[in-house]
Amino acid sequence: MDQSMMKGLVVGGLAMVVLGAGAVGGYRYMQPEVAQVVGVKEVTKTVSTPREVCEDVAVRRQAPVQDQHRIAGTAVGAIAGGLLGSAVGNGSGKTLATVAGAVGGGYAGNQVQKNMQQNDVVTTTERRCRMVQEKTQQLVGYDVTFTLDGKQGVVRTSWKPGDTLPVKDGQIDTTPPAQAQALSQDRS
Repeated sequence: MDQSMMKGLVVGGLAMVVLGAGAVGGYRYMQPEVAQVVGVKEVTKTVSTPREVCEDVAVRRQAPVQDQHRIAGTAVGAIAGGLLGSAVGNGSGKTLATVAGAVGGGYAGNQVQKNMQQNDVVTTTERRCRMVQEKTQQLVGYDVTFTLDGKQGVVRTSWKPGDTLPVKDGQIDTTPPAQAQALSQDRS
């Protein structure tokens, strides 16, 4: 190879490098800095949180029984029945009527006391609690539909964008605006 041909190759190679670098630099200036936002949709999820719910409830119970065997009712009934029986009849019939009146009166007094005890109720207030699941909607982020270089796409962001989204190196930058400012200040 002669020397002039060698010089030509070197000059041509340098020219290619310079032109290529200029083209890449020019391409960077031609890249868009923002993408147009077409639509924004909130993305939520349902969160279930357990919560205790308590309420006061009136409860009716049978009152405590003082005389479980109903002796008082039987005795009072027997005395009353015996007195009524003695008023009926004469002679030995009077004795039989008194005994029959005492037995019948005793049974009747026992049953009367039983009914009174069953209807004797006490009302108290009790606190009753139960667990319920409280459901709420929690914001997860935003699905943002955008157009960039004539193409439409969707990206999820943690913040609600305005009319545009920032573009960095040809890609959507999903860094929240406050964080993006902090990052650019750290670099300078």
